[in-house]
Amino acid sequence: MKTLLHPTYFPDIATFATIVQNDVKWEVKDNYQKQTYRNRCYIATDFGRHMLSIPIRHVGGKEGRQKYNDVLLDNSYQWQRQHWRTLQTAYRTSPFFEFYEDDIAPLFEKKFDLLLDYNLKTIATIADCLQIAMPLEKSQNFERTPQALIDARFLVNAKKNPLLEQASYVQVFGDRHGFIKNCSILDLLFNEGTNALGYLQNLHLSFLNA
Repeated sequence: MKTLLHPTYFPDIATFATIVQNDVKWEVKDNYQKQTYRNRCYIATDFGRHMLSIPIRHVGGKEGRQKYNDVLLDNSYQWQRQHWRTLQTAYRTSPFFEFYEDDIAPLFEKKFDLLLDYNLKTIATIADCLQIAMPLEKSQNFERTPQALIDARFLVNAKKNPLLEQASYVQVFGDRHGFIKNCSILDLLFNEGTNALGYLQNLHLSFLNA
């Protein structure tokens, strides 16, 4: 059975473990909502848990609603440059940053127009780093209660943390802040490198059945 997921910005570990362990279909026909992982991710820095947020162009009008696949990035602000500098500062001393740097850096150099396209590209890039196939199937219409699918769209909600049983690994600033759970997949990749795929494969995804 396929699992329905939102493409998010460098997904968190719970979401990427779901991608690794399941046959995924992307939800691309829903309405865009604020305060979700669609345009944000969290990393571990010297100040603790830190949010990287992508600015988007907000539509006008009375409703102010727009479809996720229509959301435009606000490139009037050099957010890509800022995000990359923050990642360099946070992870340049991690064991595998230099190993993956040339794969990740172009995502912060090339301009994109649509948030959805950018998010899918970040996921595809990580999939290449992990040497797994990138899921390609996308939803054709929005279903509030999808049939014959595992609905994991709740993982997009940045305000709710899934009940994830996550083994700790060494983080750059772990001696200051302790282990910070469920960061962006970038945190796992830069710290664990070639062990990241095995880590994701071994995570228990009991939250999918909650």
